[in-house]
This record gives sequence, C-alpha cells and structure tokens, in this order.
Amino acid sequence: MKINYDNVGKWVSVLYRQFQVYINAELKSFDLNSSQYIFLLILYRQDGVSQEELARRLFIDKGAAARAIKQLEQNGLLTRKVNALDKRAYEVYLTEKALKIRPLIEEILDRWNRILSQDRSEEENIIVIEALKDMSANALRHHREKLEV
Repeated sequence: MKINYDNVGKWVSVLYRQFQVYINAELKSFDLNSSQYIFLLILYRQDGVSQEELARRLFIDKGAAARAIKQLEQNGLLTRKVNALDKRAYEVYLTEKALKIRPLIEEILDRWNRILSQDRSEEENIIVIEALKDMSANALRHHREKLEV
C-alpha cells in the first residue's frame, strides 16, 4: 500500500488544531492557554530551568518564550529569578498556585489521550506514538539541516 504523504501532514494539522481548541477550553478557568501550559509541564519535571533552556526544549524562539513566561508570571503561576552566575539570564520557578493545579492539568491531558486512543489496542497506540516520534525527529533533523546550509 502506497502512503499518501500529503495526508500525513493534513491529519497532523487537523489533530493539532483540535487539540488547541480542546486545551484552550479546558484550561481557560486557570487563566492558561495552549501556548503557556507546556512551560508548566517542563517545570513540573524540573523546576528552576532557564528561560533559554525552556525555549530550546519547546523548539520556540526566545522572544515567544519570554512573552509566555511573563504572562504566566503575571497570572501567579511562575516566578523568575536572576541566575547567580549570569545576571542577564533568568531561572524560572513554579509557584504554589502552579503546583496546586498540576493534577488538574494532568487529568485534562490524560482525558485527551483517552479520547485519541479509544477504539484502539495498546499495541496500536504504541505504534502510533512511535511513528509520531519518528516523524517529529525527521522533521527536526530536516529543519536543522536547512539551518546549517
């Protein structure tokens, strides 16, 4: 069977847009949106990460990261502290408010995963996840190679 690769991008795009709609609706009561909650997810795993490192891990530019972090700080979810070794750099930390909503955010994300994975076996879901990881790695590699040219 020949795969129509145009459809892969189309369906990834559709899925991405549907997730944005879902996550924005679910997080609205927390004063969070789809471009902000991902910072919390990283910090839940490793608090005190630099703004630059957050941008790198999320594959976004430093300006976009700074804007999202500023909004999260204004909403009382993050604090920034000047790095002791580099006064130009900031480390980002979770607040109590952010820690309190962690289980709720995780439940929202789990619910989305259940929505996506319903009617498929665990093995099928693993195959989908691995394929998406591989496609993401291919896209990142391609992007990096283009930047090096």
